[in-house]
Amino acid sequence: MGRMAIASFMVPLGTPAPGLSLPDLDGRTVSLDSLAGSPALLVVFLSNHCPYVRRIETTIGAVTKEYAERGLTTVGVGSNDVARYPDDGPEHLAEQAARASFGFPYLVDEDQRVALAYKAACTPDFFLFDAERRLAYRGEFDGARPRNDVPADGSSLRAALDRVLAGEPVPEPHVPSLGCGIKWRPGNEPG
Repeated sequence: MGRMAIASFMVPLGTPAPGLSLPDLDGRTVSLDSLAGSPALLVVFLSNHCPYVRRIETTIGAVTKEYAERGLTTVGVGSNDVARYPDDGPEHLAEQAARASFGFPYLVDEDQRVALAYKAACTPDFFLFDAERRLAYRGEFDGARPRNDVPADGSSLRAALDRVLAGEPVPEPHVPSLGCGIKWRPGNEPG
């Protein structure tokens, strides 16, 4: 049960968005096809119990709401093993969505197939896709971490969103996101 922070795998830019079809917290299925048509898609792997997510969750709610007015579509995905981490069960994700004012669907990836397909490593892990649903940015939200005083303002993600919504590439390097490792069900660990 290491407490070590895990960094994003940094999937190659230009990678097409893997398919997804998952239930939201109300049991409605959300698929990649149903998210078509917007100029940018943000897929965020989240957790209710992780201090790295807790530190920025309210700002995630605010930034994604602000950019939704400019065309961003966001989905949150909870992929942790709820048998071992009951705080990440759907009812607790619903509490988090209310607490942090998430205005986007929060999807439950019970079998962890979506986390594996996206090569998600940690919570939070951000994957920003352009209008063609090719990976344009993967990396940190901002410099805020549980043990520092950097303001949670979403500055890194905002810079990427501004570029993607303008139809421009996001120049590398991208700073990897850092957080709690995804809690894999036994046998699901990537490798």
